[in-house]
Amino acid sequence: MDAIRIERLSKTFGNGRKALDEIGLRIGAGEMVALIGASGSGKSTLLRHIAGFVAADPQPSQIEILGRPIQQNGRIVREVRHIRRDIGFVFQQFNLVNRLTVETNVLIGALARLPLWRRMTGRFPRAERELSLRALGEVGIDAHAYERAANLSGGQQQRAAIARALVQRAQLILADEPIASLDPESSRRVMDLLRTLNANHQLTVVVSLHQVDIAMAYCPRTIALRDGRIVYDGPSAALTPALLQQLYGSAARELLDTGHAGGIAPAAFDAQRTAA
Repeated sequence: MDAIRIERLSKTFGNGRKALDEIGLRIGAGEMVALIGASGSGKSTLLRHIAGFVAADPQPSQIEILGRPIQQNGRIVREVRHIRRDIGFVFQQFNLVNRLTVETNVLIGALARLPLWRRMTGRFPRAERELSLRALGEVGIDAHAYERAANLSGGQQQRAAIARALVQRAQLILADEPIASLDPESSRRVMDLLRTLNANHQLTVVVSLHQVDIAMAYCPRTIALRDGRIVYDGPSAALTPALLQQLYGSAARELLDTGHAGGIAPAAFDAQRTAA
């Protein structure tokens, strides 16, 4: 079964800019896929449409999640909240409530399946609290469960956000540049965690990245966007500097000059371009 199926998805902003242009895409259940592109290519916009946060242009189109339509012809379906229970969205800026404890932030992932009175009072059942502690243990920050979220480092906050998706029991994780604001070591830990969840929990993971080297290291498949269109969809191992130059021209340097250890250095990109 496809975890994500998209047909003819377009999005035009109020200023007339075409952010997405006739996107068609299928991602199978259990895949780990990188979404790459220079700034403004449409990565975040695409993820937000998949999650049902934003409606597409009013024209024939469809987005299905795990076999269920989440929006059709530019209209988000009524059942969107029910479908979103299966989607864990990991934001670049963590999206935690700083004044709450780490445990409470993670327990927010369970709210959709709790009765209204528990949601209003914040009284979580023991089983859910035990689940949250197991999730925090899985991401390696259970020792910080009762600290305020504001006290965590950026990398720890991102791991707490992933633990929240586990408590949510999501089947699909959409991660919108989850390492963009992290140092290299924290970035490695977050990407290691996403890969582990993909392998051990059979979660489908779609992660948008600026760094081609990270995509090649963690994701067997990469989808590359440029100006709202898919310009490449295939094996990450085929993303050589020469191919990126062909796809992006001078903008390819933005995807290669990452500053991450082990990345493809701009010098290597220039050398391959000269040799081509």
